[in-house]
Amino acid sequence: MRTTDVDADIDDQVAALLRQAEQRYTSGRRRLVAVLQTGDGPLTITQILDADRSLPQSSVYRNLTILEEVGAVTRIVTRDDFARYELAEHLTEHHHHLICSTCGDVTDFSLDPRAETGLDRALHRAADEVGFDIDTHRLDLLGTCASCSG
Repeated sequence: MRTTDVDADIDDQVAALLRQAEQRYTSGRRRLVAVLQTGDGPLTITQILDADRSLPQSSVYRNLTILEEVGAVTRIVTRDDFARYELAEHLTEHHHHLICSTCGDVTDFSLDPRAETGLDRALHRAADEVGFDIDTHRLDLLGTCASCSG
C-alpha cells in the first residue's frame, strides 16, 4: 500500500531501471525498496531483515545486488567492509554521510544550498585541473559518532 505519490514515483523509477536490465520488479524487490524508503538512513542487511521479517535473507542479498547493478540502490561500505544500503540519490535527494570509524554507523546530512553550491564549484575546479569530468559527487565524512566518543 502506497502512502504518497513520491512512493509511487520511486516504484515507477525502480521498475523502469529493472526493465532496462531485463529484470522484473517482483514483490520481494518492492518490499525491499519500501524498507529502504522508510529507513532512517542507510541500513544494514540485519536492519532490513528486522524491518520486514517476511524477506528471506538470501533473497535480500541477491536483490540488493541486482538493485545496485541497475542503479536503484547505493552500497556504502563502512569499517571492516560492513555495508549499508540506501536508495540511490537520483530516486530521493542529494545528501552526504557521516560515517563512524568505530561502530560503522552512517548518518545522512545535507548542506544548505549555498554551501552545496560552493562545494560543487570547488570540486569542479579541482577536477578541471586534472581534466576530470564530474557527473555528481558524494561526500563521506569519517570520524567518531557521539555514542562512541562519549
